[in-house]
Amino acid sequence: MTTVKLHKEESRKAFLDIYPSLVEEILSELRKYNMPADAYEWTRESLLYNVPGGKLNRGLSVVDTIRSLKGDAVTDDDIFKASILGWLLEFFQAVSLVSDDIMDGSITRRGQPCWYRKENVGMVAINDSFILQSCVYILLKKYFKATDYYVDMIELFHEVAFQTELGQLCDLITAPEDNVDLDKFSVEKHRFIVIYKTAYYSFYLPVALALHMTGVKNEAAYTEARNILIPLGEYFQIQDDYLDCYGDPDVIGKIGTDIQVNKCSWLINQALAKANPEQRKVLDDNYGKKDAGAEAKVKALYAELKIEDTYKAYEEKSFQELTSQISKIDESTGVKKAVLTEFMDKIYRRTK
Repeated sequence: MTTVKLHKEESRKAFLDIYPSLVEEILSELRKYNMPADAYEWTRESLLYNVPGGKLNRGLSVVDTIRSLKGDAVTDDDIFKASILGWLLEFFQAVSLVSDDIMDGSITRRGQPCWYRKENVGMVAINDSFILQSCVYILLKKYFKATDYYVDMIELFHEVAFQTELGQLCDLITAPEDNVDLDKFSVEKHRFIVIYKTAYYSFYLPVALALHMTGVKNEAAYTEARNILIPLGEYFQIQDDYLDCYGDPDVIGKIGTDIQVNKCSWLINQALAKANPEQRKVLDDNYGKKDAGAEAKVKALYAELKIEDTYKAYEEKSFQELTSQISKIDESTGVKKAVLTEFMDKIYRRTK
């Protein structure tokens, strides 16, 4: 156990050690354009503030996938290139986080004020998110233009960006904080939001990048991976919804807010599907209100409707179905079962 933990810590440190050089690559582009000093320093601060502060799970997943795909044949150059791609994925996520925080009116992110809430930043953060997006393509060109999969990666990033934006749009118009209308919610709409806003970029993108890097051209490999990783991403987000309500705040590191902020979560959609007219009125009267008493009434109704039991049944069913799918993977296409099993092992019955 100690060895595994040390390996993870070493991998994370090696990954983090690469980031300063990527910041310097971006800043060298600014110097090329004779960027004024204040704008130069502004961009530098944004790069350091918005990209490297999270768990880095998505970026590290690219490295882990390369290790699984190449096994003993993996080289230091493979790990370096996979780490670059991992950081491009972290840039990709930072674009969403900076802009999402503005749209959601969020206060903090990763234990510090949201970028737009920092003194003198405000709505300039919108343009900063565009710059972060451009960084993906600047670095992709520098490190991968000479490869035969360069165009494939450009197209992949563009495709997944569009999918993520569609998911965000559906989320924003379905569940605005200041206009609660539970008639807009549905299990199907929640599934669309989860798949397009989270699953594609968090689960499919890291593996697809690694497959391109290892020279996999067989479209069947990407289809096989997508058919498992998208449901796995859906399962992950449903776990998040569950933990927001039932998880231990000391373990998770935050107090759940989904009920009070009118989130179109899996739990509320299950409750809406089960509720009788009287119970539905309780939800209509109390969901999405920034009031502890109203939140308590919603949680009491969740208990009455046995939503926690519904989740546990869903979790076991999903685990069994996904495990069965993984066991049937045709590795001759280029996908390895170990890659998908590793993703499953990371999230099954997680508590944070």
